[in-house]
Amino acid sequence: MSVSRALAAVSGLAFIPLIFATPVSAETAEINYVALGDSYSSGLGTRDYDDSGDCKRGPSAFPELWAASHAPGSFDFVACAGATTTDVLNDQISALTPETNLVSITIGGNDVGFADVITTCRTGSDAACDERGEEAENDVRDLLPALLDQTYAAITEAAPQAQVVVLGYPSLFEMGPCGVGSIGEVKRERLNQMADVLAGGIEDRVAAAGLTYVDVRGGFEGNRVCADEPWINGTTVPINESYHPNKAGHSEGYLPAMTGAIG
Repeated sequence: MSVSRALAAVSGLAFIPLIFATPVSAETAEINYVALGDSYSSGLGTRDYDDSGDCKRGPSAFPELWAASHAPGSFDFVACAGATTTDVLNDQISALTPETNLVSITIGGNDVGFADVITTCRTGSDAACDERGEEAENDVRDLLPALLDQTYAAITEAAPQAQVVVLGYPSLFEMGPCGVGSIGEVKRERLNQMADVLAGGIEDRVAAAGLTYVDVRGGFEGNRVCADEPWINGTTVPINESYHPNKAGHSEGYLPAMTGAIG
């Protein structure tokens, strides 16, 4: 049964007399959920991790939060920090089965070197930032579509019943004052432009695959890096947590986006 049918069946329980009410934990018992993807799914940046390895999966990540609040029949969390589409195909797809009926994924940023773009903009000149951003945008247009098409096709082949929810990435920065040592406004604007190009590239391939795309950019506006209450880390120690959603980014940004897409 697909996740939409399972949730529809649950909604029908409202018309059954109270004596037959199903416990909350059983309402989504027919949902078998697998969370794939990269650091934006695994929870890198929340500083709350279950594993001691490099994947940085943790209970504050939005897939864990959704599973905790919805109690699906099964939940397999295999997203891993640093993952590319190749890593999803080689290391994560095996978690899917014909019984899987809900899949979430964030993927694509590492394939176009988004972390390297941020590093260049953090340490280099405005011109270097612009040049590296243009290279990444060319990769979004020329390289990424085939990689995403292959990944989405593999997911739907392995889990033909599944509703596949592809969540995008937020643009990272607010404009205006940002404190001593921060990335300058010209570079921040350039990085946000690149994030928009990446979002558009992912959305296009999701639509072509007939899957569900969730644009999270609007949900993070007002709470990005340089905001009074940011949901995204600025430059941090350890450095790999920089420019990733923090706990609030997952609970207030990604979780509502996920819930809004599937109920």
